[in-house]
Amino acid sequence: MKIGIIGKPQAGKSMLFRLLTHHDVNPNGKAQVAVGRIPDPRIDVLAQMYNPRKVTYATIDFWDVPGFQPGRSSLDFLQSVRDVDALVAVIRAFESETVPSYSGLQPYNDFNDLQQELLLADWTLLETRLERLAKQKAKNPKAGEELALLEKCRATLEQDLPLRQLELSADEEKLLRNYDFFTRKPLIAVVNLDEQQMRGGSYPQQAELEGELARVNVPLIKVSAQIEAEISELEPEDARLFMEELGLSDSGIARIARTVYAHLGLISFFTAGEKEVRSWTIRRGDTASRAAGKIHSDLERGFIRAEVVAYGDLIRCGSMQKAKEQGLFRLEGKEYIVQDGDVITFRFNV
Repeated sequence: MKIGIIGKPQAGKSMLFRLLTHHDVNPNGKAQVAVGRIPDPRIDVLAQMYNPRKVTYATIDFWDVPGFQPGRSSLDFLQSVRDVDALVAVIRAFESETVPSYSGLQPYNDFNDLQQELLLADWTLLETRLERLAKQKAKNPKAGEELALLEKCRATLEQDLPLRQLELSADEEKLLRNYDFFTRKPLIAVVNLDEQQMRGGSYPQQAELEGELARVNVPLIKVSAQIEAEISELEPEDARLFMEELGLSDSGIARIARTVYAHLGLISFFTAGEKEVRSWTIRRGDTASRAAGKIHSDLERGFIRAEVVAYGDLIRCGSMQKAKEQGLFRLEGKEYIVQDGDVITFRFNV
C-alpha cells in the first residue's frame, strides 16, 4: 500500500512524513517514498508473552508529494498522486514566526483548493471518456453500460462531491477500476495545530472545515507536528506523561497510521512463537488460505488447516496451552474469514 501525503507548502507534511517513517526528507523538494510502521499495542503484548528473537510490525509505504500551489502547473502534483492507493491531506492551522504562512491561516480554503484540484482532474478525464463512448455507442453494445455508469459519475461531480461518495454495484465497481479517478481514492484529513490550539481545541475556520469534511465523509485527525517532534525525542515514560498532560491517549502519528490502515479496509492477523512475533496485513474479508499466501505461496498452495485463537482470548488465558484447555483454540478451513487480531498457525503440505 502506498499512501500519498499531500498539502500546500509550509503545511508540515514533510515533517509528518519524517515522523511517520523516521526517514530524512529530500532536501531538493522532490517526491520520495519511505516505509512507515503501523503501531499496534497487541504486538507489544504478544512480544512480552513469547519473548521472541524478532518482532515485526505491519508497514505502509508513505509518499511525500511536493507541495501543491493553486494557479501553478498541477501536472507534477497529479502525476505524483496518480499511483497511490490513498491520500492524507495535511492542512495547516498552526501559528509560527519561523515558518511563515504565505496566504494566511485558512484551513478550510486550503482543503477546498486541494479538493477542487482533484475534482477538476476527474471532471476532465470523465468528459473526455464520455465523448469517446458516445461515438462508440452505435457500434459497441457494451459502451452503453459504461456510458450509463459514467453519467452517474458526472451527476456526482456536478454536486461537487468526490466519486468515493458514489454507491456502486459490484459490477459497476469492477468497471470503474479501469479509470484513475483521483476522488475515488480514500482521503484522510490531518489538521496541523500548534500547542496552544491543541490544548484549547480550536483553530481558524474550524466550523467551515469540519462541516465540509462531514459533507464529503472525510475523517479528520488533529495533530501537532511541533508536539509530535518533541514526543519523538523523549523517553517512553516522559512521552506518556507529556501526552497525559495534553489529554492525549496516543500520539498523533500512531493515530494517523492506524486510521489510514483502517480506512483502507485492512486488518492484521498475527503469527507468534519464540522465533518471531509478526503482524501480517490483509484486506477485511480475506479467507484463511489467502492469509496463508500472504506469508508464502507454498502455504496457500498446500493449505491443510488454520489453527486459530482470537487475540483477546489468548491474552485472557495467558498462554496458548490454556486457551486450548478452555476450548478457545479452533481448527478452521481455507474458506474461514480471518478476523482482525486472530493469532494463527498454518498447517500445510506441498
